[in-house]
Amino acid sequence: MPAPAAAATTRVALYLRRARLIDSLRLRLRSSPPSSPPPPPPDDPVVALHAIRAAPTPSSALSLFRALHSAPLPLYHALASRLASLAALPDLRAHLASFPLPAPPLARLRLLAAAGDRAAALEAFASLPITTPPRRHRPAEAHNLVIELHARGGDHAAAVEAFRGMVREGALPNARTYTVVVAHLASAGFVDGALEVFRLLPSLRVRRTTRQYNVLAEALAAAERFDQLRWLVREMAAVDGVMPGPQMRAAISAMREAGDIDGTEDFVEELSPNARIGYAVDDAEGEGDSEEEDDDDNNNGDANHGERDRGKIANQTLKPWLDPRELARALDGWDPREVAELEAAGFVWTPRLVCKLLRAFKKAETAWEFFCWVACRPGGFAHDRHTVARMVAILARAGHVELVERLLAKVRADGILLPLATVRLVIDFYGLSKKADAAARVFREGESICGPISRDNLALLCSSLLRTMAKCRRGLDAMDLLEEMMARGVLPDLQTFSGLMEHMAGAGDLKGVHRLLGLVRQCELRPDGYMYSVLVRAYCKRERAALALRVFDEMRAAGVAPDAPTKALLVKSLWREGKLREAAVVEERCEDMVGGLPEASPGHVWTASAADLKKVLDIYSGCFAQPAAQAGTG
Repeated sequence: MPAPAAAATTRVALYLRRARLIDSLRLRLRSSPPSSPPPPPPDDPVVALHAIRAAPTPSSALSLFRALHSAPLPLYHALASRLASLAALPDLRAHLASFPLPAPPLARLRLLAAAGDRAAALEAFASLPITTPPRRHRPAEAHNLVIELHARGGDHAAAVEAFRGMVREGALPNARTYTVVVAHLASAGFVDGALEVFRLLPSLRVRRTTRQYNVLAEALAAAERFDQLRWLVREMAAVDGVMPGPQMRAAISAMREAGDIDGTEDFVEELSPNARIGYAVDDAEGEGDSEEEDDDDNNNGDANHGERDRGKIANQTLKPWLDPRELARALDGWDPREVAELEAAGFVWTPRLVCKLLRAFKKAETAWEFFCWVACRPGGFAHDRHTVARMVAILARAGHVELVERLLAKVRADGILLPLATVRLVIDFYGLSKKADAAARVFREGESICGPISRDNLALLCSSLLRTMAKCRRGLDAMDLLEEMMARGVLPDLQTFSGLMEHMAGAGDLKGVHRLLGLVRQCELRPDGYMYSVLVRAYCKRERAALALRVFDEMRAAGVAPDAPTKALLVKSLWREGKLREAAVVEERCEDMVGGLPEASPGHVWTASAADLKKVLDIYSGCFAQPAAQAGTG
């Protein structure tokens, strides 16, 4: 009788075995003297990749890579990233030349910027293709890297000019852009300027990140400005729902030690983490990932290593390795065998680790299974506002309205208030899945979900709902909501009106566009270049070039310059409708403009107005225009 076949190794078991191998390589790399031979290369490319990332020196990273029998392209990129982070420029240049396929232009720029090769990075930036017509610009991340490169080198004027160039080119600054700006201002001693920019971010529809909170908290705590620090802590918890990073935790500790404990009671557990938990969560993949999560992982980890000699690890200042993405991949589909292996591993679950793992799941259904499963584990874990907020956002993105409503009803019954940012996310995500009625219900129940909402935040929520209505092609409902909110004294901002105009124009409702323009004037708002370009495009698309010309005249009278693509479209439309004389007048008036036409109108539909972008630029440039900054003492 043949022997029974051996049970197939589960993906979770494979993940745990890899974790042990990666730990052993990390320890050996850190503990061996520089002259000792490198550890034998692992056969598993996943283990090799993480070992290269953990290499403490350029020589150890290169030795590991060269000892491999074969190296797929991801390992080339992993070594390049490690050499760049260690500023090993000669090795990095030689390695880039050896790539089997040339590194993509943006990846090359990222590597050169990380390594501090300013000249080569700027050359790479200049060579990037400008795409995405009609708003032709380089990727926002390329601009971010250049701004950060100048800021790190202390070239304040060049950093400000790089930000100005980003806006002029038409690239929309994102969360990472403002992280760079806030960090630059704070590190140069302009904490008030950094706070001003930070306060503007909600109106720009930009997520405020853990890194921004960390930078500001560190600066405010150092200056003992505890009133502003207390406001920052409140915003972090109630508005943005961000978990405190290491600098924020240190700032809260400093504030409490100074006797200022108001509003910090909920953070006591964060300040005294469970001693059993010590993880090194890998966050090296994906440049954008770490922008949302903090890079400190004292509270995250893998109890699979509970029997390990922690004394040795402590001596090496290393903690057991854990990668939420790899573990989430292993659990994809929530197979019972994988779940059993996960239970046997004996993880110590914390809200921070659960949030990281929830975020790493590709499927909302698997995340929900895990969310329900982890709540029943022994060890005292309980879901809190952070884990619930993360789960609600995941379900809303996937359009699981019933599960979202069940979860919201449960937290309301338990007296848990979620962050305001979660309500906005749910409304925004329902626009993707075309759940307009569900979004309206969440909007109406906002205060029962997150507590009292200020007028400014209510305007932002209203803008999110109007955008969702537009995505769901519910223009009439959007107009009704707009009038209702205005009657309550909640006035939309310029970018909300621009978004609605673009929607109405796309639907061919020029009467709706006219009506919105009247409401803009009623609210005493001044249209910006982006709104005017929306109007010109709307009229040209409907072959009403005479109306577009009237908008152009109004635009010029208001001192607002049209961008080149808008002017070209207007001239083309006038020609097509036989208005050759008018087309020639437009050409003449634009030729007379000093400096020529901008390539793009600053701003973006639904998110950023030219006025708000100008405010940020004025703050940023104004700080470094001060004499102290010019003298380099900022």
